[in-house]
Amino acid sequence: MGTELFLSRVATFAALGDPVRLAIADLLHDEDLSPDTLAANLKIPGNLLAHHLKILTDVGLVTRTRSQADGRRTYLHLEPGGFDGLLPAASIINTRRVVFVCTENSARSVMAEAIWRDVSTVPVSSAGTVPAMRINPRTRSAILRAGLVLDQSEPRDLDGVLEPSDLVVSVCDGVNEKLVNRSNCRLHWSIADPARVDSDAAFSQTFDEIRSRVLNLVPHVRTPTRQKRKSA
Repeated sequence: MGTELFLSRVATFAALGDPVRLAIADLLHDEDLSPDTLAANLKIPGNLLAHHLKILTDVGLVTRTRSQADGRRTYLHLEPGGFDGLLPAASIINTRRVVFVCTENSARSVMAEAIWRDVSTVPVSSAGTVPAMRINPRTRSAILRAGLVLDQSEPRDLDGVLEPSDLVVSVCDGVNEKLVNRSNCRLHWSIADPARVDSDAAFSQTFDEIRSRVLNLVPHVRTPTRQKRKSA
């Protein structure tokens, strides 16, 4: 917790945690403004604005330049780079395969497998802790509407699929709470079951949410590289 980057993030979040300073960042998002214009928009006195600007400047969010037309006037500029690193850097996960898991392996995990297969070269599968008799027809429709291929013909049982080296991504809260004793590396996405609503719109919404999460995860998952044996 005490790294320089972590402390920098703390300072930046603290700077933006004040309503006035966040409003300053919003106002400077699209254009550079003079302090007088900012003070007028915010309806605050100049000395209070100067206090907030110093804090934003100290953390690298705002810079000040002098007007080339009137050297007495200054303009404030929001530095886009000041927001870099606010979110924690995701670690790289090495795994031989990703396995998406939900209870029945009939909706969420099936969608996740189809999406992952389309955007990643890392092997993938899906399974359920209590597999259904069939894949939900609305799942098939959602996958086909997205132009993807569904290779899976029927739900799979987790015990027959999972290997110790697999990365498990649970997409069902109930499953996540049942997998606490598994030794696999695990991630959990709390995604509502679209079958409870049972409409094409619900399945499409779930598909879009899973796709967004998959696209965020893909760059951080890799298969282990094999080291070449040295020749004798």
